[in-house]
Amino acid sequence: MRLPEAPRREPAENIIPLINIVFLLLIFFMLAGALTRPDVLDVRPPETQAGDPAELPDEGVILLAADGRLAFAGRELEPRALEREVADWLADGPERRLTLKADADVAADRLLDLLDLLRDAGADHLMMLTNPSER
Repeated sequence: MRLPEAPRREPAENIIPLINIVFLLLIFFMLAGALTRPDVLDVRPPETQAGDPAELPDEGVILLAADGRLAFAGRELEPRALEREVADWLADGPERRLTLKADADVAADRLLDLLDLLRDAGADHLMMLTNPSER
């Protein structure tokens, strides 16, 4: 008696390379999304209608919150400590420029006090960041 031959099966598709690619893409997007650090202080700059958006520099950014708190180089500082830090930072390179990211609700007298402090620290050039308006 002769038995019939078993039907031949096609080899299963190998999906392991596809799984590897999906995991590599997942890791890439997790790392790419974590590259920017949030600011030390929650600052919402004022809106402007003029000018093109500029690139935010990586260093030399001073944050001024609405309640008057200050931060520089990723640390919250008191005004006199900020003056020393800025003076030291500017002494490292004459071409260094400071950027001020002040909250839209900050009082004008606090802003003027900060500008006087920065002038005393040796800051000659200061760029103030704003958000482009939606209009």
